[in-house]
Amino acid sequence: MARILVADDDVDIRELVEFKLSSLGHDITAVSDGQAAIDACRAQRPDLAVLDVMMPGVSGLDAIRVIRADPALADLPVILLTARAQESDVETGFDSGADDYVTKPFSPRELASRVESLLSRVG
Repeated sequence: MARILVADDDVDIRELVEFKLSSLGHDITAVSDGQAAIDACRAQRPDLAVLDVMMPGVSGLDAIRVIRADPALADLPVILLTARAQESDVETGFDSGADDYVTKPFSPRELASRVESLLSRVG
């Protein structure tokens, strides 16, 4: 079981991801914006974070940059989950420090397998 942080301002998507990953036995912390994601990571470092890119206030890209700049969190695996599917968006996501990039609409099963794959690489 892993501790996973999920940050998405869309409550339906947040609950879908939370349901899918918790059904696999993971402990999920769900938040609605980038600043809350940063705060949650600092309060109790998760094993992995799933961040939406477009959130109010601090975006997922801004959050990942803060996470990467924090020595205690720099190696935290991060999956960006976003509607931004253009090649330049994907490039920006990886340049910001993402370990994986999943575009919406997404398959919950595919997201779960990417989470498991990333956890097995770092675990």
